[in-house]
Amino acid sequence: MNRATSVSPTFAIASDLQVNRMGYGAMRLTGQPGNFGPYADWESGQALLRRAVELGINFIDTAEAYGPGFNEELIASALHPYSGNLTIATKGGIDKPAPDNIRTNGNPENLRRGCEASLRRLKRDRIDLYQLHRPDPQVPFADSVGALAELQREGKIRHIGLSNVTLAQLEEARQIVAIASVQNRFSINDRTGEDILDYCTQHNIAFIPWGPLGANPLKQGTPLAKTEGILADIAMQHHVKPNQIALAWLLHRAPNIVLIPGTTTISHLEENIAAAAIQLNPDEVKIVSE
Repeated sequence: MNRATSVSPTFAIASDLQVNRMGYGAMRLTGQPGNFGPYADWESGQALLRRAVELGINFIDTAEAYGPGFNEELIASALHPYSGNLTIATKGGIDKPAPDNIRTNGNPENLRRGCEASLRRLKRDRIDLYQLHRPDPQVPFADSVGALAELQREGKIRHIGLSNVTLAQLEEARQIVAIASVQNRFSINDRTGEDILDYCTQHNIAFIPWGPLGANPLKQGTPLAKTEGILADIAMQHHVKPNQIALAWLLHRAPNIVLIPGTTTISHLEENIAAAAIQLNPDEVKIVSE
């Protein structure tokens, strides 16, 4: 089925938060392995972030778990004082004492601690978009969402988002507080979250796909598989690369998709940004969608 829509250069995450639909995911600007510790080349990380903003990116996604904390510090060191239209989204609700020790922690006390720590590291009085990184099976979901609602009432959070949630959890959260965004895994090769994407589109909620190029989170850079040949053929017609077509398809798939592909090189950053200008025709969108 052809679900193509016209590609808009911006999306209003909320009435007061208009962002360009090609953003940047900063996770990879951390130590390795396991996105643990500070980024090895701090100065090049700063340069990449500054170049992203120069090229028009005004939505940057990070999380307390990236580092943990060092990724937020790198963003602040590169971009503070921030330009007026720059939106920085971060996430809380995960403890990460070691690269291979990642614990979900959605306790209200931990979410408060994490939010306040992110505020300090990012040098902000209020976080534009604060997302629950992952539901905690040991904590009632409503308690975690309620904690974010309380932080919003206190003025520490501007808008609330969710990540790695089911459709039922999203609907439950919306009974408690307005939800501005959902960040779930979604790509050409992994469309298991299509019901959530369609729901978000219907309700004008930003959908921020992680792994937009189908990468395995445990092995970054895993290439696209099922549609590789199709993407290559379309890419040849547009004189671009297959990964750029994959990103362009996502932008055509729904008008509320905001992309956050990550990279550690400026050349790859520029390549990703160029994908936002690719205009796929309806037949091209259809063949990839099938």
